[in-house]
Amino acid sequence: MTSATAPEQHPDSPGRSRRPAWAGRNYSLLAAAAVVTNLGGNGALIAAAFAVLDTGGDAGDVGLVAAARTLPLVLFLLIGGAVADRLPRHRVMVAANALNCLSQAAFAVLVLAGEPRLWQMMLLTALGGTGQAFFNPAAEGMLMSSVRGEQAGRAFAVFRMAMQSAAVGGAALGGALVAVIGPGWVLAVDAAAFAVAGALRSFLDVGHIPPREPGGGLLADLREGWREFSGRPWLWGIVAQFSIANAVVGAADAVYGPLVAEEHLGGAGPWGLALGAFGAGTVAGALVMTRYRPRRLLLVGTLCVFPLALPSAALAVPVPVGALYAVMFLTGLSVEVFGVSWMTALHQEIPEDKLSRVSAYDWFGSIAMLPLATALAGPAESALGRPNALWGCAAVIVLVTAAVLCVPEVRTLRRRTPKAPLPRPAAAPGPVPGTVTAPGAEAPVEAPGGTTAAGTQGARTGTAEGA
Repeated sequence: MTSATAPEQHPDSPGRSRRPAWAGRNYSLLAAAAVVTNLGGNGALIAAAFAVLDTGGDAGDVGLVAAARTLPLVLFLLIGGAVADRLPRHRVMVAANALNCLSQAAFAVLVLAGEPRLWQMMLLTALGGTGQAFFNPAAEGMLMSSVRGEQAGRAFAVFRMAMQSAAVGGAALGGALVAVIGPGWVLAVDAAAFAVAGALRSFLDVGHIPPREPGGGLLADLREGWREFSGRPWLWGIVAQFSIANAVVGAADAVYGPLVAEEHLGGAGPWGLALGAFGAGTVAGALVMTRYRPRRLLLVGTLCVFPLALPSAALAVPVPVGALYAVMFLTGLSVEVFGVSWMTALHQEIPEDKLSRVSAYDWFGSIAMLPLATALAGPAESALGRPNALWGCAAVIVLVTAAVLCVPEVRTLRRRTPKAPLPRPAAAPGPVPGTVTAPGAEAPVEAPGGTTAAGTQGARTGTAEGA
């Protein structure tokens, strides 16, 4: 563990402290915008599910609306990653926020005006998913280029702690507001949140990122990103793991969770509090990661994915509301340890100019099966029964997480720290020839924007926004 970075002093006011050195202007703007969107977005996810149920929809309809959000996300992610590495990332983020704002505003108007039709809700959530497909790779690349290598883990932990703190309030408040004033107004609040976040992100500075050299077109960019992604077994191994795990977790949370809440837990309010408890756990996990610096980043992170099976098991029973809150808190805490470790590994291993494309392949693989899983959740419930379907979700998470530990790089990838340069002899007029690092030590190369780009080996990064 390392001590906290000493705060900078304002040059005109030596006695007055400012933010830490790693929390620069871009980082602060990104964190503020993420807080705003998470306050609105977590409530909107609950509101969308209950908007479907309020029109007489069933599990299959909730699954179709959830699938409509994730299908365009899958289809456009790779294009979004290539675009984000080609254009200024902040402009891509602002344009995506504008699309999300308009689609959520239209969704809110339909719900408030009367009974929205299923196809209308699917269309509007699909537009939101399209915006998210372009936003996620740009946001991940922008965040990673905004912090410096040595304090990257602490910076990511603090960012995620701020974001997840907003998620706690957003989910709890959103669930309560859905119960009191209905889902339409919660969707309207989310639209306003996207507008505010887009305005903040318009002030981001990309001057520290050098312009890319002229090269091939979009397909060439995608091929280059694929080579970067497929050449690292730890990277595609964990993405394959989450391709399956995210699919079953998405089905459980988006489809089965609201139904169990409606029948056994008391409706939208308790379910919103359960999601808030998960968010509180992630805040606690991020707080832990501001101090805890595991050497084997991915081994520790992957071991902390096993508790992700607990919420599905708890819903299968189903356990009392208080026990569900405890399970969700523990799960959030453990999964956040993975999240910070994963971001730190990507920041350490991936060159800055390829971050958005690698992020796009990461997101694409991680959610590729989500539309299918959410669409099949209803039929699976009919065929197996809801408890058996939820127990199956829990078992699948345990199996795929155990399988990824068989990848050697997942067990062995270590955190690297910058090596201090060797001192020069006083009489030497120039660089000392033949200077090398210690055997087995590889000093990271500082990439443009402060990211490290050395080495051969890297859930989500926490830059995604609800749509």
